[in-house]
Formats: sequence, C-alpha cells, structure tokens
Amino acid sequence: MKVTHSGFVAVVGRPNVGKSTLMNAVLGEKLAIVSPRPQTTRSRITGISTSHGVQVIFLDTPGMHTPKNKLGERMVKAVEESISDVDAAVLVVEPGKEASPEEETIIARLTAKKVPTVLAINKIDVLKDKSVLIEVIADWMKRYAFVAAVPVSAANGDGVDELMDEIRALLPEGPQYYPDDQFTTEPERAIASEMIREKLLMLLSDEVPHGTAVTVEKMSARRGGITDVSAVIYCEKESHKGIIIGRGGTMLKKIGTLARADIERMTGGRVNLQLWVKVMPDWRDKSRDLRELGYK
Repeated sequence: MKVTHSGFVAVVGRPNVGKSTLMNAVLGEKLAIVSPRPQTTRSRITGISTSHGVQVIFLDTPGMHTPKNKLGERMVKAVEESISDVDAAVLVVEPGKEASPEEETIIARLTAKKVPTVLAINKIDVLKDKSVLIEVIADWMKRYAFVAAVPVSAANGDGVDELMDEIRALLPEGPQYYPDDQFTTEPERAIASEMIREKLLMLLSDEVPHGTAVTVEKMSARRGGITDVSAVIYCEKESHKGIIIGRGGTMLKKIGTLARADIERMTGGRVNLQLWVKVMPDWRDKSRDLRELGYK
C-alpha cells in the first residue's frame, strides 16, 4: 500500500474513559491492557494503523490525574510530552459527566500547543437516550475548537470507522514510517509484562494491584515451538506478596494461567511461563526503582 499521509496522534483523557479499549478497537489487536481500575495504563504505548493510504501512529497515554507519587508524576509527564509532539489528538470523554479538572488541564495543554483534536464521546452503548449526545457535544464544543465530535463505543466498535476518517483527514503528507503489517513498536517482552499485570488488576482487590509491577527477565524460543518466559512480579509489602501467591500458590497459578493464554495468542505458539514474586518497598516513590522497572 502506498502511504501518502502519515502522522502521530495522541489519545488522551482522564482515567477510565476507555482510551486503551478504543486504541485496541482501532488496531483490531489487543495491544494495550484494560481494566475497570483507574491508572491501568502507566506508560505511553505506540499503536500503528495503516490503511486507506494513511499511516496513523497512535500514542496511548496514561489517564491525566493528580499524582500522589513519583510514578504518578511520570505518568502525567508522559501525557504532557505526548501532547507536545504530535500532529493531532483524540480527547476521549464519557457522556453524562461534567468536565473534570484533569480534562480542563488537558484542554489547556491542547490549546497552548494548538493541536488539532477530535472529540471521541465513548461508551455510547450504555446510553439509554442517545438524544442527550447533542447537548453533550455542544457543551464540549464550548471548551475547545474540536475539528469534529464523534460518538463511539470502543466496546462494540460503533463509530470507530467514522472516528478514523476524521483522524486521517488531519494528518499531513508524509512518509510511511513502518511496514503495512506492523501494529506496534512495543517489544514482545513489554507486552507480555503488561499482560501479566492486567491479570493482577483483574484478580486482586483493594490497593494490592496498584502497588505491583512486572518485568519479564527472559523470553526465548526453543525447539518444538515453545517460548520460555520468566517474569517477576514486584509488590511493596510482604503482606501483598502473600495475597499475590495465595494459599498454596493458588492465586499465582490463576494469574499465570490467564496470562499464559494471552501470551500464547501473541506469540502464536505454546508458552512455558514461570512467575516469581518479590518485595520492593515503596518502589513507586523511588526514582532508581522506577528506572529499573522500566518507568523512564
């Protein structure tokens, strides 16, 4: 496919509006992990869509929030840096909710950088009365000169094609940065780490999953089409370690079973997944620990 236009697009919004779900829907691949918990996305994730002669490089960003630790500060910085260096942006919001201080901060940043932005009103599938969208769009249009407002449902794909049409129209003429079939620049190890962390978010309660991080120490293929994956789950407290492992190792086994299935879909073959749990006290507030865990 000959690409005539290309560019970088930041996907921004407050936590839990469905940014990662939307990017997965656009790509047709599960790249970014999703969960109902806030701040699921911690780092900027790159997704690539090439079609209709246009290559869109999406930057899925953490939810804008008020940081409570150094990890949170790095997440907010990732959002701000993404907005500063893109050709366009998509602000993802929910209908029926007033603009939050975090969304106002994003809009101020978009205004300062004069970023052409499409408003994506997500989760319309849960709206009983779609007529309220007219009022929702009018309210948001008062806050920023969006080039378009598109109601979407990232969960079932409604409106995604229309959103992509609006995004493509904003991108300048330019070269093709990546091959047609490449959908991300993220290393497989990084994706596997996030798949494991997603299971922690799914299966663990209260504050435990927010204090966890995952690193894949080894990922290598061997004869027979089996990929060996060794990963370490870090947590902040000994008590959390016990919860993650579970009685007789039951919770850790459940995490491993679900994560292995995702990694096998990614690699297209069998996976031998080994998990360990280690305590790293207060890692979210220590710059050195954050660097070691990949939060640069």
